[in-house]
Amino acid sequence: MVFDPVRFDLQGFAGFEMERYVRRTFCSWEEVGWRSLMVQRFEHVPVVEGMVLPGTAALHVVVPVSGRAEMVTRSGGRGVRQSWVPGRPLLSVPGESSVRGYRGTGRLVSVQVHIPRDTVDAVAARLGGVVDYEAMAAAVVDDRVVAETARALADPGAANDLYAESAAAFLATHLLTRHRPQRAIPVREDTRVRAVIAVMRERLADPITLADLGDHVHLSVFHLVRVFRAATGETPHRYLTRLRIEEARRLLRDTDLALAQIATRCGFASPGALSTAFVRHVGVRPSVYRNF
Repeated sequence: MVFDPVRFDLQGFAGFEMERYVRRTFCSWEEVGWRSLMVQRFEHVPVVEGMVLPGTAALHVVVPVSGRAEMVTRSGGRGVRQSWVPGRPLLSVPGESSVRGYRGTGRLVSVQVHIPRDTVDAVAARLGGVVDYEAMAAAVVDDRVVAETARALADPGAANDLYAESAAAFLATHLLTRHRPQRAIPVREDTRVRAVIAVMRERLADPITLADLGDHVHLSVFHLVRVFRAATGETPHRYLTRLRIEEARRLLRDTDLALAQIATRCGFASPGALSTAFVRHVGVRPSVYRNF
């Protein structure tokens, strides 16, 4: 299987002031030419307040290597406390921007792994399509396999992109297998969720409401949102937006269509609406993604 490359601005995430907060000492993209997985090593400043972390499409795993810190991360108004402890991985939910503050002691060093969302989605589809990123983020802190794999990837020697591609697939499979939600989804509801996703894929270009989707599978809007989130870890709206962004990425990568044409094909009201959603999910503007 050919995995879609991790598409990031190598100067940092769009909107992230890298030079203010970290010094990068290794990047697999630049150092060894990987395109299927991005692995970076950073040294961090010891005290931070109000650091804005834009949402990214990739599954972003941070493994502290040295130093200790107590962090508060706010996303959507919620404040979550986390401890920076060597060997305890931290995971960011894809597409979710946040603001973080912390005070550290010792030399703060981390290894950070960006697993392409296309890779995660391909593995999730083979495992049944159920992904609960919030549950995964809570459980991964005790996952020594992830910690040791990340450390190894940050010292790859002469490993080529086949090594990176295999590592991305392994990490995605490991995370989705070991940290899948334990709750059972009734077969009937699971069938309805799959039917809703099929409609979404068929009607990416069309205006579509929750009521439309609910009517298709004979569910109220409230019931649809509840069972859909239980099965996928996302609301229908967020899932549909992600499908539209994935199609926009494909069209930007594989065609010469103008942004206005791509917006129309992907169900966005205007090029500006597409650009805003694209930055939120991918981390860069569509023009940057196309020219990368």
